[in-house]
Amino acid sequence: MKRLLLFGGTTEGRQLAQELAGLWDVTVCVATEYGRELLPAPGPGLHVQAGRLTEGQMEALLAREGFDQVVDATHPYASAVTQNIRRACGQTGTPYLRLLRAMSPPPEGCLYVPDAQGAARALDELPGNGLLTTGSKELEVFTQVRDFASRLYPRMLPMGQAVEKAAALGFPRGHIIAMQGPFSTQLNVALIRQFAIETLVTKDGGGPGGFWEKWQAARQTGIRLLVIGRPEEQGGACYEEVLRRLKEESRWK
Repeated sequence: MKRLLLFGGTTEGRQLAQELAGLWDVTVCVATEYGRELLPAPGPGLHVQAGRLTEGQMEALLAREGFDQVVDATHPYASAVTQNIRRACGQTGTPYLRLLRAMSPPPEGCLYVPDAQGAARALDELPGNGLLTTGSKELEVFTQVRDFASRLYPRMLPMGQAVEKAAALGFPRGHIIAMQGPFSTQLNVALIRQFAIETLVTKDGGGPGGFWEKWQAARQTGIRLLVIGRPEEQGGACYEEVLRRLKEESRWK
């Protein structure tokens, strides 16, 4: 059985692991123990490794284990991780395939900014409270927003480390929303009304990231949707194409 190394704790990464376990001998790399918990239990044909890897550690893992294929199913905004995986595959001669998440057509009335820094600058000039649905990784940037501690409500995964980071940065614990998605339009609307939100900050996470539910909630409540644009991608294939290719290749021993 051929061996596949799959990077990513994303929704489509988990789906791909389930689909291919048994056709391939699949090892899934996720960044955190929480990501491990969201995956199916390891068993025949499915192994899980938790922990962030440097480019050098990725290269060593590929050289040591001799995987037949690598699939990069990391988040579309994790561009640094994608670059590391791509380079490690190049150094070891391991076939590399990028799984691309479809972008959302720009909805009418959204405000677009290039990055988290741009979002913070925009929030600094806009009135009212903001709901941050961009995760905890770049949360420090938003401490530059005027009166951030009283105006901003960060939503993140329910991981103790993320919550403690937010609190250490100065976000009141009563403002920290630690929840696991996916989030329905109705739940987004409820949070917007509960905290008197006037601007919802999001990334274009596509369907798996709940982008349309956020947009619909913003439209229903009449608030602004501030969207951080995606980094450019260099090649890749959609979920269906990646799955088709790997199922077909699994037949060739």
